[in-house]
Amino acid sequence: MPRLPLPPPRTLPWSLRPQTSALTGLHYDRFGRMVLTIEHQHLEGLTPAMLAWWFRNIGGEVEIGGRRMTRYHAWHPSDHILWELVGGQAGTRVGVGSRFRIVEAFAANPKYYVDVIETVTRLDEAGITLVGRWGGIAITCLSHDFTAADGGTLYRSMLRVGIGLPLISRPTNWLLHRFFFSEAMGRAWLKHNIEEVGLLEHLLPLLGYRDATGG
Repeated sequence: MPRLPLPPPRTLPWSLRPQTSALTGLHYDRFGRMVLTIEHQHLEGLTPAMLAWWFRNIGGEVEIGGRRMTRYHAWHPSDHILWELVGGQAGTRVGVGSRFRIVEAFAANPKYYVDVIETVTRLDEAGITLVGRWGGIAITCLSHDFTAADGGTLYRSMLRVGIGLPLISRPTNWLLHRFFFSEAMGRAWLKHNIEEVGLLEHLLPLLGYRDATGG
């Protein structure tokens, strides 16, 4: 697919959370897969049900400051390029088995551009998991886990990049991280995800609690 250009940055009325607001980690597992983890700062006023609703209803638009934009563009002011359902309409509710096309550039940097198709393998009030495959082999696994706590939600993220096949995993993953998803790109993703998750505190109430509870 041809590379999509970065759209002009959007002006949002909210500040982005700093990277220091979260606990992050980057390590490699026994297969040589890169594992990125985030324990986000507590999300005030959001329930796990609201977060599950967000991922089921990520398509569509929202009005912010008199300007309409896609919900996906509102979810990050500079890095998000495109979200769409593969084989469906962008405004359709989604669930397990749905396939997301996600196009973004972490830190608005063309070097950190991704255009991926990921399948939803879990989506409920405990969280969401997205798996990206190439040739039937899982290459990426992104999980967001939600736990109700203290008038809000504790939100944890984990992204694993690489294959987990014996014998060939380490050399294959070395090439993957050398040429396609480097540590620098991983660290840019950590910052990106902290920023977008923090914006949910502002974006979800704007969309309306009645909708978030199923209305």
